[in-house]
Amino acid sequence: MKAMLVGRIASIMSILMYVSYIPQIINNLHGQYGNPMQPLVASINSSFWCSYALLQKYKDWPVFIANVPGIIFGLITFVTALH
Repeated sequence: MKAMLVGRIASIMSILMYVSYIPQIINNLHGQYGNPMQPLVASINSSFWCSYALLQKYKDWPVFIANVPGIIFGLITFVTALH
């Protein structure tokens, strides 16, 4: 029970971490570019975690779901930071 609660909290925090890229994306679109490397690495890291989750005998859906936003928002942040 405690492990499930910790897992749910960790999944929510992971999603919030990646959603927090939205202000940087907005800044990038307004010409205030951030460093593109960190979101690119975050996107690659999330891709590996999603792959890991799907390669398990019993798919680890919480890990997968928690990292999908990292791929999406990391890539968007990376692309919009290029100038």
